[in-house]
Amino acid sequence: MKIILLSGGSGKRLWPLSNSKRAKQYLPVLEGPRGGMESMLQRLWRQLDEADLQEHTRIATCREQVEILQRQVGLEAPLIIEPEQRDTFPAVALAAAYLYSIAGVSLSETIIIMPVDAYVDNDFFSCIRGLPKLSRESRAELLMVGTRPSFPSEQYGYIVPEISPYQEDEGMCERKVRRFKEKPYEAEAESLIADGAFWNSGIYAFQLDFIIAMLMNRGLPIHYDELYKQYSKIPRGSFEVEVTQKTDARSVIGYDGEWKDLGTWKTLSEELSFDRLGLGEVSADSEQSQLINELDIPISIIGLSNVFVAASPDGILVTSKDADSVLNAKLRSMNERPKYEEHRWGHSRVIDSAVMASGLHSVTKRVFISAGQNLSYQMHFKRKEVWTIIAGEGLIVIDELFRHIAPGDTIVIPERSRHSLRAITDVELIEVQTGQQINEDDVIRLGVTWDEITSQLNMA
Repeated sequence: MKIILLSGGSGKRLWPLSNSKRAKQYLPVLEGPRGGMESMLQRLWRQLDEADLQEHTRIATCREQVEILQRQVGLEAPLIIEPEQRDTFPAVALAAAYLYSIAGVSLSETIIIMPVDAYVDNDFFSCIRGLPKLSRESRAELLMVGTRPSFPSEQYGYIVPEISPYQEDEGMCERKVRRFKEKPYEAEAESLIADGAFWNSGIYAFQLDFIIAMLMNRGLPIHYDELYKQYSKIPRGSFEVEVTQKTDARSVIGYDGEWKDLGTWKTLSEELSFDRLGLGEVSADSEQSQLINELDIPISIIGLSNVFVAASPDGILVTSKDADSVLNAKLRSMNERPKYEEHRWGHSRVIDSAVMASGLHSVTKRVFISAGQNLSYQMHFKRKEVWTIIAGEGLIVIDELFRHIAPGDTIVIPERSRHSLRAITDVELIEVQTGQQINEDDVIRLGVTWDEITSQLNMA
């Protein structure tokens, strides 16, 4: 068996903490086994390790998320990298091509697709272990894992089997699928539940040749390198729309244990072990209310029940926990540039941006670089930068010249100057960018690791 863990989505539904640069699966808001905080990705990756399934697993992610992903689960985690975010069907298609043409996986191998935001207990992985045998013995081309609904949610897909799963107890019994409905309205969801529907967990099992044959039938390459080049030609659609709803030979396996999709504030808040994270307070009369504050100013919740407040440099959200459908509609229309970003080397936050009367643009950031990490060796064509070191010590290189930096130092980096910084201790700096135009695409990277940079400059 090979498991593909899908971790490339944008996950903006948990705005303002998540954005296009920091997807929801990377938010460290869940309590770990030793009392520290961990993200959805870190929790599921740990559980796969504890279930002895990690060695069978590869993580599919987009190129923009590689740095933050590796920072959370390590450089050794095996990745399948997408050139851009498209949706779950393109991600699965590219992963299948990778397994077939690069990893040399047999066409008869069972492939299991798992979303990274699944919140499950350890018993769930017994279900995963049983899928290869069921897949081999099944007449269906596609097996889905369904879970029993606990309320009529508009956020999930629903699977209606031919035999109601609530009328018998046969363990992991395979049932043919009568119909499938993606994210119905609440009234329709109630009717589906009454008809014995499962929630679709987004977990699928199939033989590798099922997807390889599908790519061939659509005239798409089955070799990873070529499909990577033609990635934009793959339909931008979900696996549910492009595969599940178009496949007649499909069955569902019922799982009756704990399962939850942590894709909304309501479902996530139910798994948080705290009332407050960050500066502020939640008064005793604010029942079932929670606060996550990433700002350096306190926020108080007083006399409000069943609300969630989240604050970050991107904005402040105050919402009822029952407002998911309205909130999601609002968030889909938002397309602002993120002000907080996590990177391989640390994180950065935009603290000011302005356009001067002269037409000159200015962006001010506060940047944190972890000890032992470095910025990439890069240059910009349309802006200059001024760095003021406020904490820590490091080594900076500008146009092949190295110098030591310490608190109070100011460094001017002209346009087209090649530059990087390596932190000896944790470094914090204020970066002021100025130019006629400031664009995040205005970055030419000449090296990533410090070894790459020093080898280019013949430095040990």
